[in-house]
Amino acid sequence: MPKRLEEILAELPPARRARIERETEKLIAEEMALRDLRNAVALTQTKMGKLLGIGQDSVSRLEQRCDLLVSTLRGYIEATGGRLRLIAELPDRPAIELVGLSTLIPLKRPAKRSGVKRSKRPKRTVR
Repeated sequence: MPKRLEEILAELPPARRARIERETEKLIAEEMALRDLRNAVALTQTKMGKLLGIGQDSVSRLEQRCDLLVSTLRGYIEATGGRLRLIAELPDRPAIELVGLSTLIPLKRPAKRSGVKRSKRPKRTVR
């Protein structure tokens, strides 16, 4: 009959169990969602919204998104009292921290072409 995980762990020496528990906590901490980060610092969505200058409903939507601007993510992390660091991991190279992204200026929209006017269409009347 197969053994349950609890039974296997109970048979291990106490020092080994403690090390496994520490590693488990470390792995869990590495995989937090935005909601988990907010909860870890005891902030409600309403309080977080006030810190970010947005409403509670916007915080809820933001926490459910899987694709964020770096600046949005940085603002969220800083509102929790943290600091965002981006690490690039390339094959056969040590990890590299990407720096300077917080100082980038958003690109401006291209200027509209001068001298080119669009003709206005006449409004249609419904009969």
